[in-house]
Amino acid sequence: MKKLIETFRNIWAIQELRDKITLTLGLLLVYRLGSNVVLPGIDPTSLDQLQNQASEGLVGLINAFSGGAFANASVLALGIMPYISASIFMQLAGLAIPAISKMQKEGESGRRKLNQITRYLTILVVAAQAPGYITNLMYQGVEITLPTTAFWFSAWITLIAGTIFAMWLGEKITDKGIGNGISLLIMIGIIASFPQSFLQELVTQLSPAGGGWIVFLLEMVALYLVILFAIALTQAVRQIPLEYAKRVAGGSSKSLGRSYLPVRVNASGVMPIIFAQALMFIPLTIVQYAGLEGTGTTWMVDVFGDIQGFWYNFVFVVLILVFTYFYTAIQINTTQISDDLMRNGGFVPGVKPGGDTARFIDDVLAKITLPGALLLSAIAILPAILMNFGVSMTWAQFYGGTSLLIIVGVVLDTLMQVESYLLNRHYDGLMDGGRIRGRNAESL
Repeated sequence: MKKLIETFRNIWAIQELRDKITLTLGLLLVYRLGSNVVLPGIDPTSLDQLQNQASEGLVGLINAFSGGAFANASVLALGIMPYISASIFMQLAGLAIPAISKMQKEGESGRRKLNQITRYLTILVVAAQAPGYITNLMYQGVEITLPTTAFWFSAWITLIAGTIFAMWLGEKITDKGIGNGISLLIMIGIIASFPQSFLQELVTQLSPAGGGWIVFLLEMVALYLVILFAIALTQAVRQIPLEYAKRVAGGSSKSLGRSYLPVRVNASGVMPIIFAQALMFIPLTIVQYAGLEGTGTTWMVDVFGDIQGFWYNFVFVVLILVFTYFYTAIQINTTQISDDLMRNGGFVPGVKPGGDTARFIDDVLAKITLPGALLLSAIAILPAILMNFGVSMTWAQFYGGTSLLIIVGVVLDTLMQVESYLLNRHYDGLMDGGRIRGRNAESL
């Protein structure tokens, strides 16, 4: 405890860090307040059916990422997700569009151009999504107090403005605050439901039909162990040894020594789960909104509508495995890594530079990606396993899946930045046993 108090004192003693943390907390508070501001023209007392809809399925996932703003018919209902969609599209477009691929390699200037294109694309995405959200509001029986045309136009403009505002908040946090702003907005939306879920689970277990204090304490221990496992998976790396050729300077040769190329076991992060979840919800969504229930689609509803079922989770795991390999392949360009090493005089001991090095790194990736994908799949389906043992859905989501991995990754990245400030000011780090590694602490 004394070490913890001393660390907080050191953090608060650095004025720049203190200002960044204060600004970040202030902007996050603004975002949370905005999540509870209802769209103009909506009666807040008529949102019960919308909130019931947002408790499960794809809508439940979107609502969790928005911190409940979706179910509240908030001005930030679509939140930061259109920006995430646009960012993913730009990342994938670099594989097919040479102009975007060129910008990705242009350093800081290329990054600014890509950011600007992503912003414009975000506006187009939210402009296309907003009519669907407004239609869903009316479909769910939300009471509208404005004329239909006036409500449609005002809600459409407000939703677009809300996403732009959320995007601006995220970029301001990144530039002026601490941590990655977009990731922090998603994380704060996820953990917004944690206190309520915790209390509900506590009340449930302490009720006459519950398991009592013993079961609740076992759940807490299990949550602690799962968090440790997620941290280990996020930080695990395979270090490929590298050596550099001797360089002659001033008539004497100088060896640059040995270093390592860190390859993360889970190089794809949380993206495979997000892609897999999106695909898993598509069939059921089409059946429901196209009115195809009972027209030979019963099996589809049974499989994709039961998130605790065997076949749902089997398909889910298969999709995660596929997307893990796919996303790792587009994230790590082994040919480019090999070329960069050769240009800088680096090589893997016992492996020829060039094509052989690229194939060697490919082989290492293939060997570590499979266990990484299986461990990722285990975390993804853990909430469904717990629900089969009677744990509520809102509480089970914190034991795995997208929510847990995002929270762990964002916290590690933010703590890594805080630790860098402490070490640069000659203070002790946050840990005695070594430095914190976030998701982006090691780059290929």
